[in-house]
Amino acid sequence: MPKYVIERTVPGAGQMDGAALSAIAGASNEVLRALGPDVQWVHSYVTDDKITCLYIADGPEVIKEHARCGNFPADSIAEVRAVIDPTTAELAS
Repeated sequence: MPKYVIERTVPGAGQMDGAALSAIAGASNEVLRALGPDVQWVHSYVTDDKITCLYIADGPEVIKEHARCGNFPADSIAEVRAVIDPTTAELAS
């Protein structure tokens, strides 16, 4: 299944405490269980006013449904076309 990066605007996200982040994760997990195996949350990065997530999913529609059911923003959903890191430069040698 393809991977997707989802950008969510959440004002004050970076100032949330562990309990608030746990509540968000729990709500997400509940929706994911209801949606079934067509979508999987890998992890998220929390910055000042955004939460950027990596998902594996059959397509963007199931990610949009997750956002709708969980009342989460999904400002952008982009399919990951490739993953690179510092070692990628070694492949060209």
